[in-house]
Amino acid sequence: MSQQHIPTPPRREFLKKTLALIPLAAAGNGLMMVNAQAAPAAGISPNYVPVYFNNEEWRFLLAACDRLIPSDENGPGAVDQGVPVFIDRQMETPYGHGGLWYMHPPFVPSAPELGYQSKLTPRETYRNGILAFNELCQRQFGKVFAELSHGEQEQLLTALESGQLDADTLPGKAFFEQLLQNTKEGYLADPSHGGNQTLASWKLIGFPGARADFADWVNKPNQPYPLHPVSISSKRNA
Repeated sequence: MSQQHIPTPPRREFLKKTLALIPLAAAGNGLMMVNAQAAPAAGISPNYVPVYFNNEEWRFLLAACDRLIPSDENGPGAVDQGVPVFIDRQMETPYGHGGLWYMHPPFVPSAPELGYQSKLTPRETYRNGILAFNELCQRQFGKVFAELSHGEQEQLLTALESGQLDADTLPGKAFFEQLLQNTKEGYLADPSHGGNQTLASWKLIGFPGARADFADWVNKPNQPYPLHPVSISSKRNA
């Protein structure tokens, strides 16, 4: 990976503008519990043990999710809502193992509309990407990603997103795109999948959730839905 810095970007203003356009997500070996240094974790049980990610990968995931959707005036962030738990659980589903796609060669660069093209499963993308990214951080700062300041973390994530940081085994942009997509999915998912534990994102975008009947409001554009969202298990954001 190359070693470059770019200015820190705006943080989470895009959420209010774009969350309503993102579809809801379809629904290990680590011994380390949630690391308080990475971010406050109100949405993650202190007894949660990752089923796929190891200690260093879990620390990275907590820190990265916290920077992608931080807690701010718009509401709780990704870590507060349990998004890392959502991602960890997804790694043990057919999605995480690449069971949703044809995973045989040839693997060639293709347009996004042609679907998943990587030879790596999502599990492998995270494992390779986190290892390479932490190695870059060690070379450049003498610390792994989770130990850097928020400003340093945001600069590195921005460089990763723009395609400036690549490893021999994985394009950095592909790694970032999967991380960002899974973070958005977990933030918008039903709480039963691990993320969105207080239904904060649904409340932010006015999504009613699993209410039995809200058909009366379909023909009332530009009017805020008056009731709080409800999850599949009847959890409510009061």
